[in-house]
Amino acid sequence: MTDTDTGPRTVDAHHHVWDLSVRDQDWITGPELAPLRRDFTLSELESAARSTDVAATVLVQTITVPEETPEFLALAAGSALVAGVVGWTDLASPAVADALTELRECPGGEFLVGIRHQVQGEPDPRWLTRPDVLRGLAAVADAGLAYDLLVKPHQLPAAAEAAARLPELTFVLDHLAKPPVATGELEPWAGEIRRLAALPNTVCKLSGLVTEADWDSWRVADLVPYADTVLDAFGPDRLMFGSDWPVCQLASDYVEVLDVAGVLMSALNDTEYREVFAGTAVRTYGLRI
Repeated sequence: MTDTDTGPRTVDAHHHVWDLSVRDQDWITGPELAPLRRDFTLSELESAARSTDVAATVLVQTITVPEETPEFLALAAGSALVAGVVGWTDLASPAVADALTELRECPGGEFLVGIRHQVQGEPDPRWLTRPDVLRGLAAVADAGLAYDLLVKPHQLPAAAEAAARLPELTFVLDHLAKPPVATGELEPWAGEIRRLAALPNTVCKLSGLVTEADWDSWRVADLVPYADTVLDAFGPDRLMFGSDWPVCQLASDYVEVLDVAGVLMSALNDTEYREVFAGTAVRTYGLRI
C-alpha cells in the first residue's frame, strides 16, 4: 500500500514463535525440517517486519498443550506488533466453555481472537463433525471467537459440514488446506474449496503456499492457480494474507513471502487489495489496530 492509502497497513494474519528451552515442538522431525529446529522469537519477527509495511500480526498456536496459549497472550500484551492470538483448547472437553473463560481472564486475555486444533493430524477425516467437537465449536462461537481450520484436502468435506451446521461461527481456513502445489494438481482440491467458500461464514488465509511447492525450485507461476482459485471462491473480502513465518523459511523468507503475495493479488484494485492485506483480518478477528 502507498502512503496515500487510508486504513491500516498490512496485517500478517498467521505466524508462530517458539522457544525449545521452554517446550519441545515435537512436529519438527527429520532432516527436511532441521532448519526449524531452533528458537524463533518475537523479536526476530519484529526485525524482519521492520523492512516491510506490516503493522500488526496474529500469533497462532503450534502445539496442543494448554500452557502455550496463556504464554502467547502474555506475549501479545507486551508487544506493539501482535494484535491477536489464535490459541488452543481441548474442543472435545465438556469444560471447553470454562476453559475459554479462563483464557479470557489470563493476562493479555483480551488478545484472544480464535481457537485452532491440528485437525490435519487427526486420523479420522470426519473429526470436525464428531458431536463432542461440534459442541466445542459451538462454545467457541458463544465466546465470540473465530475458529482456524488446519486441514488437508481430504478433510475439507467435513470442514464444510461443520461450517454448515454452525453458521454462527466464523471458520478461517489456514494455508488453503495445503493444496498439492508441488504436483500441480487442482482437483479435487479446487472443487472442495468452492464448496466450503459457498458458506458465508468461511474465510481463507492466503498463507503456506510456498511450503506446499518444491522448496528449492518453486516459481510464482506455480502458485498462481491456487491463489486464483481461492480469490475467485472467497473474494477479497473473505481472503487474508498470512506469512506462516517461520515455517515459510523452509522455502523463502519473510520479505519474499509478502512480496509474492502482492504479486499474486496484483490484479486487485486498491480497495480489494486492502481487504486481503488488512481489512479481512481486522474484521474477522476483531483486531483493535
